[in-house]
Amino acid sequence: MSSSMPAPQAAPIVACTVSRDVQNFDLLIEDMENALGESWGDLGFAEALAFFGQAEAEEMEFIALALDESDEDNLSLMSEIIKQAKARGIKVILIAEDVTPAALHSLLRQGADEFVPYPLPEGELLQAINRVREKDLVIEAAAAPAPQLKAGAKKDGALIVVHGLGGGTGSTTMAVNLAWELATADKKSPPSVCLLDLDLQYGSVATFLDLPRREVVYEMLSDTENMDEEIFGQSLLTYEDRLQVLTAPSDMLPLDLITSEDVGRILDMARNQFDYVIVDMPSTLVQWSEAVLTKAHIYFAILELDMRCAQNTLRFKRALQSEDLPIEKLRYVLNRAPKFTDLNAKGRAKRMAESLSISIDLQLPDGGKQITQANDHGMPLANSAPKSPLRKEIMKLAASIHDLKGDHAEAA
Repeated sequence: MSSSMPAPQAAPIVACTVSRDVQNFDLLIEDMENALGESWGDLGFAEALAFFGQAEAEEMEFIALALDESDEDNLSLMSEIIKQAKARGIKVILIAEDVTPAALHSLLRQGADEFVPYPLPEGELLQAINRVREKDLVIEAAAAPAPQLKAGAKKDGALIVVHGLGGGTGSTTMAVNLAWELATADKKSPPSVCLLDLDLQYGSVATFLDLPRREVVYEMLSDTENMDEEIFGQSLLTYEDRLQVLTAPSDMLPLDLITSEDVGRILDMARNQFDYVIVDMPSTLVQWSEAVLTKAHIYFAILELDMRCAQNTLRFKRALQSEDLPIEKLRYVLNRAPKFTDLNAKGRAKRMAESLSISIDLQLPDGGKQITQANDHGMPLANSAPKSPLRKEIMKLAASIHDLKGDHAEAA
């Protein structure tokens, strides 16, 4: 996870401007860069129609169709572009300057999703992009059936917990990508995996997987005593037919909203239904942290090579030892670990582990900008940056966990 990595892989193109000459819409160029970084391209009118027939068009989220009064003579071409885009599930945002109401009305009737006047009002393009994306999320959430959980199932799934010993240490990135790598670990017989975001205040699993947050999560958390397989299943969202996810609630809630008993019921329900349950914890220790640690098979504690994390690790250990909790379940993970050739930093890491009397069991490399891009686009690294060194390390970890579980199952 460091900025000194080689140049990251180019971000996937998710949108294109379509215009006679995009240089006529300089504000649009600026706003597209602000909203999407390098994840967009530019096409002419004829190029757009040809592009829609290519395989790359399948990854396109939307086009920004920009036109002015000079383009009104080509309304039939504009209409065909909209028609072809909609036929392929690509959203259309109209950017129009000095276009007559009649022409604008005609294009909107062809199926354009949003209209933004040019010159672009401050922040209006980003709002339009968010609106078309939210429409998709609402449709997908409504269309995706709740997973059918089996009443009385007893899978005794493995419980794997990820806990960051400080803000920004990469715990959610690890939890999301570990869950996805486990879900895809066996192509022939994929294990069932459930990812639980128990950070009720700042949980960002939903953001990292581009999933909506729903009120039903709060309703389930508020009454776990009456929770059954159907209620729990309705609280989950499916990501790409492989991964079941319990997102954080839509509103920021106090961490003591739930009790140890509530958490115990949720974890037991998930373990009965899934082969693997991955929990993304808040960095704060709360009253129910003991329940999670007690039930966990592996408890990953993530830190970085800095004084803040060193002090937090020491306090974390003392807190658990004072309550006589099973600290032998802890596996310390050094994120943004030094490179193999950085002997000075590797020496610092070794001295930090010795001074804290811990063993650093896993070192994750710095993923650089690829991590931010993957999280902002709501995709696991396997989809957005499959060759990332960080992704490769998490994939190895998932494979070793899956192999270990398979060995235990055979022995049983």
